[in-house]
Amino acid sequence: MPFTTHILFSEKLNKYYTGSTSVLLVERVKKHNYNHSGFTGKADDWTVLYFVQFERVEDSRSLEKKIKSRGALRFLQQKLQRITLIA
Repeated sequence: MPFTTHILFSEKLNKYYTGSTSVLLVERVKKHNYNHSGFTGKADDWTVLYFVQFERVEDSRSLEKKIKSRGALRFLQQKLQRITLIA
């Protein structure tokens, strides 16, 4: 069973959300956008900006923690910077 770490973005809130799941990502995003309480329940326009799959839940949770400690925007900027340097 794959585990997915993901970063979502809401234009309405201008906020990022980082999470991990064992559910298909498309299904998880639907739950965030419809009938969801908590942080993501404040908007219904969450879109996936980044995701990566792992075989082990520990690896998925480790990346989630790393992203949350660094901040989603900073993490994404560093990823883009690496891509630019490689290209």
